[in-house]
Amino acid sequence: MKRLESLDVLRGFDMFMLTAFGAVCTTFIKAGDFSWGDAALRQFGHVSWEGFAAWDLIMPLFMFCSGVAIPFAMTKYREQGQSKARIYWRIVKRVLVLWIFGMICQGRLLELNPQTLVYYSNTLQTIAVGYAVSAIFFLHTKPCTQIVSAIALLVSYWALMMYVSVDGFGGGSFTPEGNLCEWVDRSVLGSHCDHVTIDKATGMVGFRERYNYTWVLSSMNFIVTVMTGMFAGEIMKSAWTNKRKLLTMLALGIGMTILGWIWDLQMPVIKHIWTSSMTLVASGYCFMLMTLFYWLVDVRQIKGWGVLKVFGMNAIFAYMLVQLFKMSIFTTRLLFGLEQYLGTPWYEFLIAVANAILLWAILRYLYKHKIFLRV
Repeated sequence: MKRLESLDVLRGFDMFMLTAFGAVCTTFIKAGDFSWGDAALRQFGHVSWEGFAAWDLIMPLFMFCSGVAIPFAMTKYREQGQSKARIYWRIVKRVLVLWIFGMICQGRLLELNPQTLVYYSNTLQTIAVGYAVSAIFFLHTKPCTQIVSAIALLVSYWALMMYVSVDGFGGGSFTPEGNLCEWVDRSVLGSHCDHVTIDKATGMVGFRERYNYTWVLSSMNFIVTVMTGMFAGEIMKSAWTNKRKLLTMLALGIGMTILGWIWDLQMPVIKHIWTSSMTLVASGYCFMLMTLFYWLVDVRQIKGWGVLKVFGMNAIFAYMLVQLFKMSIFTTRLLFGLEQYLGTPWYEFLIAVANAILLWAILRYLYKHKIFLRV
């Protein structure tokens, strides 16, 4: 089966933005003190609660791309004559590796202290959850059933958030301190939430008012995000003409985006708790980006995507590398003497560029020697 080149490029685009280009752009804008700088910087940061900025698409796009690969991978396994037991072992192994990688990124795994472990609080773990469920759906159900199931998950999440009320949480509240997702995380994960403080003297657990994401109940829509990628993969793998594929994906992307923003009038677009409206908006944008890259790379076969492919073919390694190590440890040692000439803002821009080049050089070396971190 021919490799879907556009998926490698799109995944590389996503990872390039996260690990390199974002820092280069933000430091450049700050150093230049441009009149349009504040508006641009808002797109390179996450919204505080309600709404959606360009940077909020990074995580959903990573999850979406993992879903796109499912039809191609599962079909290849079937064509190779692999048994269902063997395929399921592949799924379980991938989920476990992603989960452990996520815990490593959280920074507490090697403490080997059960009291301080954070079990569920990383993008790789959302991919693991979404991938496991989506792959099972692909293996055992038809596309119609998959679509109905995705819609059911979206609506069920909405119904739970609107009509379940416990201990002052829920009942239609979409506030940081009163939403049902937060209550579920506190109840299920307890002291293992990613936003707790533990008093060493008393052992009392305190929940911080500000947090990044909720995880347990939000998993319903993590699954949908990956499933929408799977739907795109099924379309691109089909025997349809390229024109039909492109028009279908574009229409679905526009439709989901519009529907998501309409739903925002009743259920706000909130990435922190992964609302159903946000899921549709993000997946719609992902569909449109996938359509664009599929048209450019696989249909028109435009060349020159080498930089993005280097990032895309080792996306998880790139993600792990920037999560665990600071490129600036090396680049600041090399370039620290230039700050007095450039001034701090432009020096920070230079370091961001140097970090990006160093990361690219590492990934380029691995790519050239066909060394890929696959899970």
